[in-house]
Amino acid sequence: METLRLTIYHANQCDPKRCTGLKLKRHGLARVVNKVRFLPRRAVVLNPFSEIAFSPADRKRVEDFGLAALDCSWEHAEKVLLKQVRGTSRCLPILIAGNPVNFGKATKLTTVEALAGALYIAGFKQEAVKLLSIFVWGHTFLELNKALLENYASAQDSTEIIEMQRGFTRGSSVP
Repeated sequence: METLRLTIYHANQCDPKRCTGLKLKRHGLARVVNKVRFLPRRAVVLNPFSEIAFSPADRKRVEDFGLAALDCSWEHAEKVLLKQVRGTSRCLPILIAGNPVNFGKATKLTTVEALAGALYIAGFKQEAVKLLSIFVWGHTFLELNKALLENYASAQDSTEIIEMQRGFTRGSSVP
C-alpha cells in the first residue's frame, strides 16, 4: 500500500516547539497547509462540528483521497468550519487524551492523536502507531483508548459508532 495522504490545516496558534502537527511535518509524515482552501478536495476532514461520526466505513475515502485534521484553537475551528471546507467532514468518536497537556480528558486531543485515532478506527493500525511513535507519550494514547479504538474499529458505520457512544454515556462504563 502506498502511503496515506495526511494533511493538516495549521493556523499558527500554538508553540511551534510543542505542536504535534508541525512535528509530523518535520518527520515527513504529513503535509501542512495554512489556508483551508488547500485541504484536499475529497479527503475526510476531522471536524468536531460534523454530525456524522468517523467510522470504518470511511476507510476507502481515506485510502483514495487522504485524511485532514485542523490544528487550531476551538474558537478558530468554528470560524474555519462554518466556511465551506473541502472534503467530507466527520467527527471523531469519544477518545481520551494521552498527551501531557490534556491527559485523561475526553475529546481534548492533539492533532496527532486525532489523526492516529481516525487511522486506527479505519483499520490503519500500523500507520497510527507510526505517527504516535515519534512522541514520548504517544503509546499512552493507545493504552488509554485500546478498548474504545477496538470497539470503534469493529463498527460497520457512523450509526453504530453513535450507538456505542450512547451506551458509554448512559452510565455504562467506557470499555
